[in-house]
Amino acid sequence: MFKAVGKKLFLGAAAALRVGLAAWALCLHVGAPAASQAPEAASPAPATCPALLNHSFLRLQDEKPQNLCQYRGQVILVVNTASYCGFTPQYKGLEAIYSKYKERGLVVLGFPSNDFAQETGSSQQIADFCESTFGVKFPMFTKTAVTGEAAAPLFKQLASDSGQKPRWNFYKYLIGRDGKFVESFSSMTGPESRSITLAIEKSLAVKAP
Repeated sequence: MFKAVGKKLFLGAAAALRVGLAAWALCLHVGAPAASQAPEAASPAPATCPALLNHSFLRLQDEKPQNLCQYRGQVILVVNTASYCGFTPQYKGLEAIYSKYKERGLVVLGFPSNDFAQETGSSQQIADFCESTFGVKFPMFTKTAVTGEAAAPLFKQLASDSGQKPRWNFYKYLIGRDGKFVESFSSMTGPESRSITLAIEKSLAVKAP
């Protein structure tokens, strides 16, 4: 009798061990990646993102990365700005046209730059100055090189497409809804000038692709 009971206990323990080993192996298989599995890559830009917009910059207020692909389908006015320039009051005009046309699809993108030695402040100082002095609400980014070899790829591409790099602060580039360069405007051309507003309205009239 004792032999029979012992045999049953032994067989039961062996079966429990087999189940436990099988469960352990299953956990290893599920929890660990396959040997041939490649590491997860960073999320690529949307397939519909135009090449001209496929660039990332740090947002001025909090220095969080922003990809310009988020503005695809909109009309974009790119401007290199500075806080201590004779053209600095153009911030007011830039905010005015942004406010006027944003519901129709215009976005103004400001890129503070010290390329002309007139933007020496920190990101927080620039953000505070723009908001408190001119009530700027349009998107702005951290200090960016816009000329020469150190220029950000966006500005190199805009200079190539337009045939003109920024000659001074508040140079302006207009990009259409299709993400392609439309026209550039000198620092002397104010944001609310007839030439800029006509170009903006013409671009806004085009349907997004």
